[in-house]
Amino acid sequence: MDRFKQIETFVRVADAGSLAAAALEEGVSPVILGRRIDALEKRLGVKLMYRSTRRLVVSEDGASFLERCRGLLTEWGQAENELTAGRRSVSGHLIVSAPAAYGRKHVAPLAPAFLKDKPGLQMSFNLTDRVVDLVREGYDLSIRIGGAVDPNFVAVKLASNRRVVCGTPGYFEKHGRPKTLEDLPGHNCLAFNLQGGQNRGWYFRRNGKIVTVRVGGALDCNDGELLHRWVSEGLGLGWRSTWEVQQQIARGELETVLDDYALPDYDILAVYPQQRYVPAKVRYFIDYLKEVYSRPGYWSENE
Repeated sequence: MDRFKQIETFVRVADAGSLAAAALEEGVSPVILGRRIDALEKRLGVKLMYRSTRRLVVSEDGASFLERCRGLLTEWGQAENELTAGRRSVSGHLIVSAPAAYGRKHVAPLAPAFLKDKPGLQMSFNLTDRVVDLVREGYDLSIRIGGAVDPNFVAVKLASNRRVVCGTPGYFEKHGRPKTLEDLPGHNCLAFNLQGGQNRGWYFRRNGKIVTVRVGGALDCNDGELLHRWVSEGLGLGWRSTWEVQQQIARGELETVLDDYALPDYDILAVYPQQRYVPAKVRYFIDYLKEVYSRPGYWSENE
C-alpha cells in the first residue's frame, strides 16, 4: 500500500475527527480508511489513534507523528504547486554574494536574462573577495571558489575549476622556474592579504596530503582582479584559478609550474544555509548558473 496515501489518510481522519467524516470528504467508505490506518500502525509498530463508532482519540505518539506528517504534506503541496506554476512564479528578493572579479564576469551579468521571465523577482549582489556570513548578514546564496564549507551549509558544484601557480614567460626567463614547493619562498609571490587569505599560504597536494606553503612578495592586495593583472604584467607568481587564466595559458601568455603538486579540484560552488525547504528563487538561480556554465564554449567566449 502507498505510504504517502496512508499518511495522508491519517492526517485527514485526525483533522476530520472521525472515519465517517473523512470518508465523506474523500468519497470512499470508512472501512477503506480504517484499513489504511491499520496498515500504517502495523508498519510503524505504534498505535496512532483509538477509534470507536462514536469517538476518535489520537494517541500521544500519534500526536507528535501527526505534526510531522502535516509538515511533510505541506512541503509536498508547495513542491507540486511550484512545479505546476513553473519558473515564472518565482518571486521575492534574492540576495547573492560572489567573489568580486568572478561575480563581475560570470554571475551578475547573467542576472538580466534570468530575470527576463520573472517579473516578481528582485536580485541584489554583493561582489567581494571576503567570505561573508550568510546567516548573520542575510544572504540567500553565496558563490564561492574552492575552500572548506561549513557543515551547516549546503554546497552545490556549479563548474569545475583548479588552482595553478603561474607566471609570464618573461618572469620565468628572468627569475627561473620553481621546481619544488620549497622553491616558492624564493620567488615574488602575489597573494591576497585578507584575513585568512593567501598570505597565510598556498595549498597543494603532496604524497596524498594537503600541505600549505607560506609565501610572500613585494606586493599583496585584497582584490583578485588586480592580482591577476600583476601576474599578467610579469611582476610575480600567482596562485590563480583556471577560470580566469586558462585562455592566457592556451595563448602562451602565462605558463604554469608545480602542476604535479596542484590540488585536484577547486570548484566553483553555490553555498546556502541548510534548511528543510530551499526557496525556489535559490534553486532556480543555481540551476540556471549550472546550465549556462555547461554550454559549449561558454568559458572561452567569456574570458
